[in-house]
Amino acid sequence: MRKPAIFTVLFLVLAMLLLASLAWSPRDFLTRRLAAAMIAGSASFRSPQQFSLRTGVVSNQDYLSPEYLVLLQRGWLSAASARCPAEIAPPPCWDLALTPSGVDTFRALMAPGDAGKPSFSIPAARRELVAVTGISKQGATADVDFIWKWTPVNEVGSAIYSADLRYRSTVAFRSYDDGWRLVQPAFRSGQPIDDALKNAEPAR
Repeated sequence: MRKPAIFTVLFLVLAMLLLASLAWSPRDFLTRRLAAAMIAGSASFRSPQQFSLRTGVVSNQDYLSPEYLVLLQRGWLSAASARCPAEIAPPPCWDLALTPSGVDTFRALMAPGDAGKPSFSIPAARRELVAVTGISKQGATADVDFIWKWTPVNEVGSAIYSADLRYRSTVAFRSYDDGWRLVQPAFRSGQPIDDALKNAEPAR
């Protein structure tokens, strides 16, 4: 009589554990793995970094930007002193043009309708999550610290974005009835993913 009783107790315990497991989902517990998956899978994080190039007459400030100086150094862009138009001041101004090597480099990356335009944008890099470094929870909200980097997707991206530089960001999460979610921009408290990426600082 004792063995059937033991089996009955074990069956009841297993049934209770099964019912308990069905009552929660993996999103009920904000772990580093879950936070990393949700950050890396968000539309904001996955959106490619666009590089915008403007040719023709530009201000000295644009001419001296790090991105343009890299293109000049690579021989993809040429510059000649130019007279400043009325809308660009103060002088000096520069007339920028793609070199034959620059045309070959950028042509395959342009959208079909951008060929011949004085300004255009191309995808240059994508974000890669390096690690979630900490989670600070307070009730139904949490701040998640993470480190990420740019991964170039073509030759232009490799010239402009360093794959060795790391960035540190903090994003807000909130617990709902179906589990944890990234905070959306319309929410009143906490930093949404868009702002977290814009406000990123170099990681040390």
